[in-house]
Amino acid sequence: MEDPIPPVREISALELKAMIDRGERFELIDVRTPGERQLAVIEGSRLLDQPTYEQLLELDPATPIVFSCHLGQRSRAAAAHFRERGFNHLYNVSDGIDGWSRMVDPTVPRY
Repeated sequence: MEDPIPPVREISALELKAMIDRGERFELIDVRTPGERQLAVIEGSRLLDQPTYEQLLELDPATPIVFSCHLGQRSRAAAAHFRERGFNHLYNVSDGIDGWSRMVDPTVPRY
């Protein structure tokens, strides 16, 4: 039987920027550590801490959620976790904040 929940969509930092520029509504979730967020952050993102996690689980499963990390691996795992919980409009920034720094906003430090 085919899985009714769509797969996590892989997007680049440039595609994330285009979504922001179009005014799309979505949750932007940063799955890095608080220490990494002190080094560099995408404006408008929220840290995936326990309160944010619990808030996300209360959302409509059709809520678009974009996950980001440093290079795309941890965020891919987080998106898969939410897919397993029935969310069906999930994105992973495959090049992470590193891609954001390189291609979108060079004022965001690379590390």
